[in-house]
Amino acid sequence: MGHRSLPPILFGVTLLAAWHIIASLGVVPSYVLPAPIDVARRLVSGVQSGYLISATGQTLFEALLGCLAAAILGIPLGYLLAKSQLAAHVIEPYLAASQAVPAVALAPLIVVWMGYGTLPITVLCTIIVIFPVIVSTATGMRTLDREVVDAARLDGAAGADLAWRIELPLAAPTILAGIRTGFTLSITGAIVGEMVMGGEGLGAALAAGQGSTASTTFLFAVIALLAVLAIGIYLSLHLLERRLDPLRESS
Repeated sequence: MGHRSLPPILFGVTLLAAWHIIASLGVVPSYVLPAPIDVARRLVSGVQSGYLISATGQTLFEALLGCLAAAILGIPLGYLLAKSQLAAHVIEPYLAASQAVPAVALAPLIVVWMGYGTLPITVLCTIIVIFPVIVSTATGMRTLDREVVDAARLDGAAGADLAWRIELPLAAPTILAGIRTGFTLSITGAIVGEMVMGGEGLGAALAAGQGSTASTTFLFAVIALLAVLAIGIYLSLHLLERRLDPLRESS
């Protein structure tokens, strides 16, 4: 695991070094590309004041609600698509078509339908996340070890009991991979929703900081915080995914 983490760490250090050199040489004006140390100071200041902490909490709350709703709706639907060819033929083309509509286009419509606040932002996150959850669930169910499933049937497992005790646990690593991708997308959905629908999260902070060139450092600080959040969530869920997959854990 340590050897695997070394290349991305070196790549990140290289990017920071290049950023520092470009900013130090004055190749780009500071109001366009602030120095990384200035961004770090602004980030620390925002965290110490408590503003970025509360904004981060609000954005994570909305993203978590959206991801949870997508899992509750998407896992059963993905299971249905894997079990029913008719359902797959009817629903899958519309699922694919839904991915052609960007979140920025959906957000104003959701405002018209539902107004402002946490609920419409959560709905937007759910719409964004549900596709990878459905696809990962259907893929996981379709690639199960049939010998294990058949053996469970011989032991009397059937219906909901078979799904809950055998099929879903076996498909859990694949399903979790979809949720891992979806949660990262959910943060993006929350940011877009807050920028369009308002709120008190990081998206609202980004929207408020767009009006002045003097706030470029703050915008970079918020973006850096978002990057750290996305990496942390991705790695945490990836670790959980490995814990649930004995084959990958042993490799």
